[in-house]
Parts: sequence; structure tokens; C-alpha cells
Amino acid sequence: MKKTTNLNAKTILIVDDHPLVCHYLGNLIAANPGQVLYGQANNLADAHQMLDKGSPDLAIIDISLGSGNGLDLIKRIKRRNPLTKTLVFSGHDETLYAPRVLRAGALGYVNKKDDLSHLTEAIEQVLNGKIWLNDAVSEQLLHNLFQDEEVEVPSVSTLSNRELQVFEYIGRGMKTSDIAGQLHLSIKTIETHREKIKKKLRLRSGHELTRYAMQWIMEQG
Repeated sequence: MKKTTNLNAKTILIVDDHPLVCHYLGNLIAANPGQVLYGQANNLADAHQMLDKGSPDLAIIDISLGSGNGLDLIKRIKRRNPLTKTLVFSGHDETLYAPRVLRAGALGYVNKKDDLSHLTEAIEQVLNGKIWLNDAVSEQLLHNLFQDEEVEVPSVSTLSNRELQVFEYIGRGMKTSDIAGQLHLSIKTIETHREKIKKKLRLRSGHELTRYAMQWIMEQG
């Protein structure tokens, strides 16, 4: 049966490069009479095009979007579509990415491995302008807040957003030239990022960096 249009329904944009996830989210939205699908985008270009035409009430965004990055999209939405709230739905480690997406302008982070109830609750919370994080992330943020700032432990969480992006590509086996092309940056810039990453993670060589990054990617699942 076709869903009856509710003029007061909240419009939701889905941005994910996995068709099955888009289909799943679309069905979830269709089942709620107070929500309506604004559109689906599988990449940044399509998302930009849809957002140029209007501002949905909510955008549900993945972190990894093929050649694009969800963090950049969140910042763009905050700047150009300030009425659109953003919620991240991703399989990446939320203890690492949740603080980053909040700083970028999102109001919530749900891991794709979480229970369905988390996602439905998060959508409602964010639509109402409230922040939503699961208990583990909230506890981690509080822990970080009161942690002794003088204690410096090598951690991926110390990397900047761009450094983390480069680090991920290294972990996926990409060469410096390929990373440069993917991010539209010079090879020299990528090499600079590599050196900064090695310093922050206290790695002695490019080989150690590659091995560490690949191991980290494997742990992310």
C-alpha cells in the first residue's frame, strides 16, 4: 500500500554508497508516518545536487562514500544548508569518529552494527535537535574530557581528519600517488601527511606505517 503523504512529515535524505543500506533506510523511513524520503544519494556529487535544490530536515550520512568523505559533506551542509540536521550511520569505530562528526556539525552517530532501536531513536532525537550517542561513546567522551592532558599515548585518535583519511588509504594498500589523485592533492602534500602520521604514532619507517595502518583496517572489520 502506498504511503499517505503527511504534509507535516520530516524529510530525510540518505547518503550512502551501499544500495542495500539505502534500501534498508528507505524502508525504515517509509514505515514511519511522520517521516518521508527526500532522496537517496550514492556519492558526494549526487548529494550536493540534491542539497542544492533544497534543505531536507535530516541527512543520514555514511563516513566513507567511495571517493568522497562524509565529514566534508557534514561541514558543507552546516555551511550551506544550516536548517538540515545530520546524523552519521556508519560501520567505522564510533569512539574514534563520533567526536569528529560532532565537531564537523553532526548531531549523532550510530554504528551499523548497533541494534535497530538505536537508529530509530537517534533519528527522532536528532530531528528534535538533540545529540544522540550510544552509552559506550558517551562514556569514552567523558573519559577523554577528564584524562590527564600531560599523558601522551600514541593513538589514531590524535590524527587530524585529513591525516586519518590518508592513514585509511594507506591501510587499504594504496600508493602515495594514488592517494594524491583520490584526494586531489599533490604527492608532496601526501608525503608530508605520512611524515606527520609517523611522528604522531611514533613509527620509525614507511614500512611500519603501512603495517600498522593495514592492521588497523583489519581491526575495523
